[in-house]
Amino acid sequence: MWSVPESTTDRTEWPESAPPPWPAGVRATLWWHRATAAARDLGPEGAVLPVTLAMMVDYLDSPVGPYREILASPVLRAPGRRSGPLPRMAVPFIAVDSEPSVYGGRVHWSLPKVPAAFDGDVHGVFEASSASSFGAWRVSTTAHPRGPRLPIAGALGFAQPAESGERLVTASARLRGHFRYARVSVRAEGPTLADWLVAGTHHGVVITDGRMTTGPAKLR
Repeated sequence: MWSVPESTTDRTEWPESAPPPWPAGVRATLWWHRATAAARDLGPEGAVLPVTLAMMVDYLDSPVGPYREILASPVLRAPGRRSGPLPRMAVPFIAVDSEPSVYGGRVHWSLPKVPAAFDGDVHGVFEASSASSFGAWRVSTTAHPRGPRLPIAGALGFAQPAESGERLVTASARLRGHFRYARVSVRAEGPTLADWLVAGTHHGVVITDGRMTTGPAKLR
């Protein structure tokens, strides 16, 4: 499974979880910045957009109950025949505080989820961390929402390499709710994270409230 050291585990068994779709209530902070050379080196292969996109998510309810998550895409897959008509995230780093969610990510969507600890509020000061034997890491964010609360409706897709490496596992998460523009201050530590998840203050948004449904994966 494609991953960076921060999202690597040698554990193979996790508490099982229901197959998709997964509906959930969400609060989140997302941010983005220009991709570094290290981010571009991570891939994926093929045409990409040099933008790093990351997010902290608080799932208020889901098929596996409430849980929190951090994920990041070093670059975005460019639209194309294999990945579809819109840019998609390519996610080698994702962590949660729910073991059934780890199972769901790895089995249902080929996402390299690993366990992590979380603290704080995704709309304010928030932190995710792990003392994994593959490399301890920590990411902290401080969100500064600005401006009016506005409606949002759309989808965010991702495309992961299949086990064979020749095809892609794709899926989309459809969201409806409200958001505000934000400036997001970020710090990242770990074997690779500091090289491509850039520290500093970046453009972003906070999802103040929303309903999101992550659909089943397709093999392309």
